[in-house]
Amino acid sequence: MSDHSTIEWTDATWNPMRGCTKISPGCAHCYAETFAERFRGVPGHPFEQGFELRLVPEALDLPLRWKKSRLIFVNSMSDLFHEKVPDSYIEQVFAVMRQAAQHRFQVLTKRAERLESFTQRHAPSPNVWLGVSVENADYTWRIDHLRRAQARVRFLSIEPLLGPIPDLDVRGIDWVIVGGESGGKCRPMNAAWVREIRDRCRSRRVPFFFKQWGGFQKKKNGRELDGRTWNEMPRAAAG
Repeated sequence: MSDHSTIEWTDATWNPMRGCTKISPGCAHCYAETFAERFRGVPGHPFEQGFELRLVPEALDLPLRWKKSRLIFVNSMSDLFHEKVPDSYIEQVFAVMRQAAQHRFQVLTKRAERLESFTQRHAPSPNVWLGVSVENADYTWRIDHLRRAQARVRFLSIEPLLGPIPDLDVRGIDWVIVGGESGGKCRPMNAAWVREIRDRCRSRRVPFFFKQWGGFQKKKNGRELDGRTWNEMPRAAAG
């Protein structure tokens, strides 16, 4: 966890839990798992247990120590709505986010059903943005659960984009992030798939953020799409 992040669409990361398990094709080459497993067995390291799921209650109060306003990506190294995380612990995380009103929190999950169910029982504070990951057209059903979740800002992370998503339904969505997969085993992303999503967002006036082309050398491939970078953010990002 860090009060500075290299992730282009956030300022900081906060991980009150670590580790996860795979549930769909987007998980196949998980960057968080690759990172965590490098340190398995290293005594005293935060990932001494590799990518095994575990709660980190000692990290719960971290955002309260950061006085300057930040965009904070919650659980960059896990999934808050994992089925093995107790509701009571998720409630504690949401309570901290409510208390840390100076920040805006970005909660992203692939477990969209639990996201919907939990937030209908425990409405998040206005500074909490809720998002789901969608890697191809087979997983657009997650968006329906997100639409029914209570949130001031709802967003999609379409990364890694693994196939075309024709006629993406962005009704009720406030922000769309798209990116390609990176690393040695990365799967290719077609530029036409990206343009189709961008054009859909523009026609519906939904802010569009293009994170990266990805690839084995992602920095070399860059972030430009059709001669420019796309760093659009939801209106709520202004405060």
